[in-house]
Amino acid sequence: MQAAPDENSFVVDLMTTLRGERFRLRGWYHFLRRSWEMSWNTANANPTLKRSWARISIFIVVITVIIAGISFFFEGPGIAFRLLPGFLFCIAWQQSDLFWHLGLNRQAQTGKLLPVVGLATTLTGLRGVAASFLLGRLVGSVSTSSEFALFVFLAGITTDMLDGPMARRTQTQTKLGQIGDGEADFCLHLAITLILIQNGTLSLWLGLVMLLRFLVPLVAALGSYFLLARPVRFGSTTWGKFAGMAQTLYFFVLLAPRQIGTIIQFAYFPLLLATLTLLVVAPLVQIVENVRAARV
Repeated sequence: MQAAPDENSFVVDLMTTLRGERFRLRGWYHFLRRSWEMSWNTANANPTLKRSWARISIFIVVITVIIAGISFFFEGPGIAFRLLPGFLFCIAWQQSDLFWHLGLNRQAQTGKLLPVVGLATTLTGLRGVAASFLLGRLVGSVSTSSEFALFVFLAGITTDMLDGPMARRTQTQTKLGQIGDGEADFCLHLAITLILIQNGTLSLWLGLVMLLRFLVPLVAALGSYFLLARPVRFGSTTWGKFAGMAQTLYFFVLLAPRQIGTIIQFAYFPLLLATLTLLVVAPLVQIVENVRAARV
């Protein structure tokens, strides 16, 4: 199995070229073409890794078809066909993005390119399927009850609780997994936030604050890549984990059935205060750590 060139240096080279062409349409074309060529070269040079991606993609497609079939049977063809375009687009994007970043499937401790996409990353992909289904409903203007959103959210959180320990246990912690984990978390929390706003359970301003937890580091990362041509540090911080836990618990309170909601209502304001505080601190800490890492 051949080793791919260093990913960070390649990205920096791409961004430098893009900046040199002043982000014109031609520069973006060269950027996307060279990125895709690198992905194909990595896949072709590592056929076992390529087959692993294909098997996972087939598995994800089967899960997608099952979910679409369940929706068709229980909700009717009208709703199923409305949510299907957005759902399929998100799934196609997810698997294409996984292929695009196969070169990042490197063991965190050694930097060795792993021959297969691990089970932990597959679990993260399942969380992406859950998020894609909810986003497909939003795009198709299909209403989603809080009870149903809670069920999907619990399924996504379960994979989130399993993928990290699984990666550590099997020593398959990779930058690919870290990127996928962040993207899946963002999409799932985005979908839940929008559903809560749509259902009138969450105020618009509070929903925007919650989304800023992901958007602020994302904008900082994009600025570092595209404007400064510097790689950024991926991975969560301790503050980020606390913020995620607080936000998850707050979502549970908002999504809880009415019978349970009256019992746990006392936790609403303490959780809201903790969530807002941590959502402000966590992205700032992550930006500071990226700035420090860039100076080293």
